[in-house]
Amino acid sequence: MAYTQDTHFDGDPEWEIWPKHCKIGSWGWQIIDELEPRPQELICQKNRYDGFYGTWLDHFANDIWGINHMVIVGTVSNICVAHTAASAGLRWFHIVVPANGTSALTEFDQALTLRQASSLYAGDVVKSVEDIRFEKG
Repeated sequence: MAYTQDTHFDGDPEWEIWPKHCKIGSWGWQIIDELEPRPQELICQKNRYDGFYGTWLDHFANDIWGINHMVIVGTVSNICVAHTAASAGLRWFHIVVPANGTSALTEFDQALTLRQASSLYAGDVVKSVEDIRFEKG
């Protein structure tokens, strides 16, 4: 499993677009205890919306793990989830976006993200993370 962690430093230009958030070391930057990664799991600190941009995610997913499918969850759907899903889809990963594994600021933004993931990147949108079936092989 891999995590992306929105990570910003003082003077980050993104704070000119969005309120100050996810400053390294702050409470809002930390991964909550319920989602704490295991020691063998990858944490990719990212400073842009896309989980692939400037991180190790593509290298591990392709070169180390050799995966073909990617389940994308997180917040905010129409920003970080959408950009990461797009980047994964453009790299020919089969993407799955569970509707109850993402959130957005508005219902419209959530619906738009799910529509784009399924139509633009040939991904699957499922209602719930429980609807995902993993098969070996």
